[in-house]
Amino acid sequence: EPGFSDVAARYASDHLFSKIEEIGVRDGADLVVDGYDFAPTFSIWTTIEECLNPPVVWEKGGDGEGRWFTTPPFSEPEVFDFPEGIGPVECVNVEHEEVLLIPRWVECRRATFKYGLGDEFIDVLKTLHKLGLDATAPVTVRGQQVSPRDVVAACLPDPATLGDKMTGKTCAGTWVTGTGKDGHPHETYLFHVVDNEWSMAEYGSQAVVWQTAVNPVVALELVAAGTWRGAGVLGPEAFDAVPFLDLLTEYGSPWGRRDG
Repeated sequence: EPGFSDVAARYASDHLFSKIEEIGVRDGADLVVDGYDFAPTFSIWTTIEECLNPPVVWEKGGDGEGRWFTTPPFSEPEVFDFPEGIGPVECVNVEHEEVLLIPRWVECRRATFKYGLGDEFIDVLKTLHKLGLDATAPVTVRGQQVSPRDVVAACLPDPATLGDKMTGKTCAGTWVTGTGKDGHPHETYLFHVVDNEWSMAEYGSQAVVWQTAVNPVVALELVAAGTWRGAGVLGPEAFDAVPFLDLLTEYGSPWGRRDG
């Protein structure tokens, strides 16, 4: 969901918190694909890249200076309870751009990204890595040059075609802890859930594909209208969150909030 979690972090900072301890992006789903033993709901090529890269964490030290550092893939597992019936999902550290972008604009002590991959998915990724099948550099096979990762992607079903075989929901969101505007400890999860049945009925696209696409569309609408403007390279967290969240709701897919 490129952009939503950044927008949620900005909204939390502007409207809900006076001081933020941690901004933790937490994504998970309960999606099931019928008829396949293993069928990723998003590009396996990109998923391999994200999940096998060292995850990045941002944290302020005792001197008050913020620093980025990496951890091993799939590290720091935690069980996160996702809303709207998805329920508890174990999430692990994954390399993602939010950790690099959000702290540049939103004041916090720590920023993380964790994704609910599941044990089977993690085992598959580890096996691909052990066999060298995550590599992108071409190898020679019977006189032909092929990329191992391209072969893996070609052997799996195209995620965009899986919608009519999928059931369940996908959730992207930002969990924030700190001190609320009232001066008391506060915790909240700002989230965006897409039900595959709904996205297929309304748009003919499966939930993960649609959720990935709709956020850039909303952002482009705001840029085109002049609502979001600026010079240079700016991430979603650099802009007012309210117009984005309002327009997302107008698209028929409202965001939610759960206070802890």
